[in-house]
Amino acid sequence: MNGHPEGRLPPRGVVLDTDGVLLDSATAHAAAWKTAFDACLAERAPDGSGARAPFDADAEYRRYVDGRSRYDGAEAFLISRGVVLPPGSPEDPPGSGTVWAVAARKEVAFREALAAGEVTAFPDAEEALAALRALRVPCAAVSASRHARTLLADTGLDRLLALVVDGGDAARLALPGKPDPALFLHAAARLDTRPGDTAVVEDALAGVRAARRGGFGLVAGLDRSPDGHGAGPLREEGADLVAPDLMTLVRTIWDERR
Repeated sequence: MNGHPEGRLPPRGVVLDTDGVLLDSATAHAAAWKTAFDACLAERAPDGSGARAPFDADAEYRRYVDGRSRYDGAEAFLISRGVVLPPGSPEDPPGSGTVWAVAARKEVAFREALAAGEVTAFPDAEEALAALRALRVPCAAVSASRHARTLLADTGLDRLLALVVDGGDAARLALPGKPDPALFLHAAARLDTRPGDTAVVEDALAGVRAARRGGFGLVAGLDRSPDGHGAGPLREEGADLVAPDLMTLVRTIWDERR
């Protein structure tokens, strides 16, 4: 695994995705989406061509949903299965009649996972953030989820972050979701670092695509899969390097340059 291009200074700031990078929440998100999508497919998907096959909580989650806002992820997956629903509104109750209704069903399932204590911080997250703080490299956490700020506070990771930009901020500021780089660019601006001097750490394909579009100086992919099967797609989307954990990234990018 290679670090930043030779001769370049290490990044002055870091923007990290939250779900799947800092918090072990991607599995809970994927399971909640499966609950919502499988119900919708059973009711709405056309017959034939595998349109009604259950949602793949690994491959399809990473391809269509991971890193996107609830609405964008729901719409992208449903269209891929030939299910075209009216948008509806954010106030729609859980169901299968509109895109927002499907997203609402996912939200209910995810809240149940939160209540059951299924979301925790990755063991290396605190160590990596503390190491970057010791190096005086400010870090921002970014997420399309409105739960991110609360979960980061619950796990204590927020005390090691310079700032958090979550789905609530995105809605308030009308920032488009990934693969648009707006969330990352907003976080870098608040860190007072230029995109070219900032690293982005992402586990989602849409997030890597967004960081590349935003002109960030280093795009690091994180593949926590046991067999490393996610590394290839991350590189194909434009990751400069891919690591299996955060401490490997910290040692590769910063320790080599001290």
